[in-house]
Amino acid sequence: MGLRIDEVAHDNKLKDFNPKLKVLLSFILLIIALIANSSIISFLILILNIVLTILIAKIPLKFYLKFISIPLAFTIFTSIFLILFSGSGTIIYNINFFSMVIREDSLNLGINIFFRVLASFSALGFLSMTTPINEIFHILYKLKIPKIFLEIAMLMYTTIFIFLEQIETMKNAQKTRLGYYGLRNSYRSAGLLLSNLFFKSLERSEKLQNSLDSRCFTGDFPIYES
Repeated sequence: MGLRIDEVAHDNKLKDFNPKLKVLLSFILLIIALIANSSIISFLILILNIVLTILIAKIPLKFYLKFISIPLAFTIFTSIFLILFSGSGTIIYNINFFSMVIREDSLNLGINIFFRVLASFSALGFLSMTTPINEIFHILYKLKIPKIFLEIAMLMYTTIFIFLEQIETMKNAQKTRLGYYGLRNSYRSAGLLLSNLFFKSLERSEKLQNSLDSRCFTGDFPIYES
C-alpha cells in the first residue's frame, strides 16, 4: 500500500506549526462533524480540511487521494445501501428492480452520512499527515490519557505498518513473476498472498518482539518530552 504517512508528516509546510493547535483544530472539526446533523456543515468541514491539507500543508494530491480512497469507497457503498434500503417517507424515484425505491428521508440520510463520514475522516487525515506521531502521543500524554492506552496505540501503529509493508513486499514479488497477468493468475496470486500473509506477519511480529527484548523492553515506552 505504501502510504508513507510518517514521511509526509515530517515533510510538509505545517510540520513546524504548533502541534497542540493542530490537535485542537482537528478534534474541534471532528466533534462538529459528528454532532451537527447537517450535510452542509459536514461538506464545509470537508472542504476546509482539504484546503488545509493540500493547499496549505502542500500534501501531494496523489498521496491524499490514495489515503482517502478506501474510506471513500466504503462510504459510497454504505450511503447507497442506506438510500436504497432504508426510510419510510415519500417515494421520489422507483428503480423497478427488486422493489427498490428511493425515498426522500433515505436520500437525505444517505447524503448526510456520506459527508459526515468524509468530514470526520478528513479531520483525522489532516492531523495524521501534518503532525508526526510522536508529537501526537506526547500531547495525549500531557492530556493525562492513561499510559497503557498510549502504549497499546504505539504497538498497534507499528504493527499496522509492518502488515502493510509485508503486503506490498509480497505483491511486488508476485508482480515480478507476472503473477497478476490475466484474471486467472490474479485470483491465484491474491489467494496465495492472503494465505501466506498471516505467517509472514507473525514472523515479522516475532522479530519485532525480539528487537524489543534485545533493548531491555520491560513493557514501558518512554513518552517523548519536548
